[in-house]
Amino acid sequence: MQLPVMETAKVKTGKELLGEKWVEWISVIEVPVENFVRKNEYVLSTGIGCEDDPVLLEQFVKDVIDSGASVLAFATGRYIYHIPDRVLQVAKNHQFVIIDIPWEVRFGDILETVLQEIHADRQEERQQAEEIRQELINCVLQNKELQDIAKILYNHIKIPIAITDNLNTIRANEKFNEKTLNVFIMNKSGIRQLIPQSEVLNSEHPLYHHMDEYMIEQQMCFQLTIVNNHKKQGSLLINPEDRHQLSWYVMNVLEHALTACALYFLKENAIEMTEIRLKDNFILNLAKHHNEVNDQLIAKAQLLGYDLSRPYLCIAGEISINETKAQKTPTEEKDMQPRSSLQSMNYYLQKEITNAGKVLHRRTMATFDEGEVIIYVEADHHPYMETANQFLDLIERRVNELLPDIELSWGIATHKDGHFVFYESYEEARTALDIGRKNHGTGERTFFSDTKMNRLLMALSHKKEISEIVKDTLEPLLEYDKKRQTDLIYTFMVYNKYKGNVSQTARALNLHRQSLLHRLRNIESLTGLSLVDSDDLFLLDLSVRLWMLKKI
Repeated sequence: MQLPVMETAKVKTGKELLGEKWVEWISVIEVPVENFVRKNEYVLSTGIGCEDDPVLLEQFVKDVIDSGASVLAFATGRYIYHIPDRVLQVAKNHQFVIIDIPWEVRFGDILETVLQEIHADRQEERQQAEEIRQELINCVLQNKELQDIAKILYNHIKIPIAITDNLNTIRANEKFNEKTLNVFIMNKSGIRQLIPQSEVLNSEHPLYHHMDEYMIEQQMCFQLTIVNNHKKQGSLLINPEDRHQLSWYVMNVLEHALTACALYFLKENAIEMTEIRLKDNFILNLAKHHNEVNDQLIAKAQLLGYDLSRPYLCIAGEISINETKAQKTPTEEKDMQPRSSLQSMNYYLQKEITNAGKVLHRRTMATFDEGEVIIYVEADHHPYMETANQFLDLIERRVNELLPDIELSWGIATHKDGHFVFYESYEEARTALDIGRKNHGTGERTFFSDTKMNRLLMALSHKKEISEIVKDTLEPLLEYDKKRQTDLIYTFMVYNKYKGNVSQTARALNLHRQSLLHRLRNIESLTGLSLVDSDDLFLLDLSVRLWMLKKI
């Protein structure tokens, strides 16, 4: 109500509730309501269809109230000139907010303003969650204890926290009710009841589906499992007073806390660390060294849980930080930041790689090497592009939510035949990645099979004689463009794209037809080549492509 766009609006009922109501979304709804309004929504309506029927209008308001909306705003002056007293009485009885907005105020202005506020609020929450993630990861890397992690969590979400290991030993407790812990962990006398999943608070956040809810001596308790390398390492317990404390922000923080706890247990378990290093080194050697896939290598892979007898796609990825999104760290934390971020990113990626493999029922092998991730994904009869896109979609959907400041670039190659299949497919995936980054920048997927032209041009560009031909062909155009501030090369690229169609080229360049023809005549006179001669056209096109590749 304090927004400028609401200056002429009047609160008809529930003025005392304005400080208590939350708005999580805004929409425009007319009759019928049905299932189109969700909880905590700001509903705008003109009342169309109800203008001559107060009973229908009253039912409309009741339906909006029953949906769990926070507020209903009517635009009065066209279909409804004043809100009937019987409707206002219904709202008062249900402690519901109704607002009267003059017809002249556009819904579009209200929608834009409110959505900007909601987006700014969520952006702030994401930023806070990111700061907490870094704080938690640094806590682990600085050799602090689980109690320190619990204290950080409590300071930020104000919900009692306890952490146990896989033996149900309480390793940390911050404000958690002792009696509740004794009943839950140590099976001491008391009432402990598991709430069915169907009755747990409904939310879109993925973490809710991994959360068990209990009622212990009238106390609400939620349990999250800490998993590392497919093994349960312990549990994170929270003791909220009310389910609604578990907001999206709190769930994001708890997800980061699970990561921090998993990393803590990872450091604590030396044997498991050794196994992970062995697997990483094995896959890294498989990809980057010219090792023949023989019986000895297959047997070694089996000891580590891998089956090299199956076909695999190779996906080479590169992790980069989007500087515009990345948080700036204080000077005193700069030394810790790279190590912290890299380990955290690798953990999240490894988790999502494993999950994606389970969802698609495919074996996976993955390793990391200084900002590069190498993944082998089991292939089958499906087209390899479809398989790779499905797999990467699953990974990126979650990683982009958890780590919004990073960008992932991918190069993908299909399974090869022969004795050096893993090395060769990695080389192709890496080539595709490099070409994709040069041509399109970061954050893209490039398939090796789509890079034939680029690879041909790259091979040609290294030959001295061809470089001289390109220089002799394009130098007059480059000098002319520089001197006259024109762009003849770009004009030719567009002309060639439209296969010599002058009208289409002129429209694309926003030029008069005669101006375009003048440019084309200049290109022919400067290069000595004819644009209607197929050999000349091919030479000019090839020269431009090689020049652009070298420029990139």
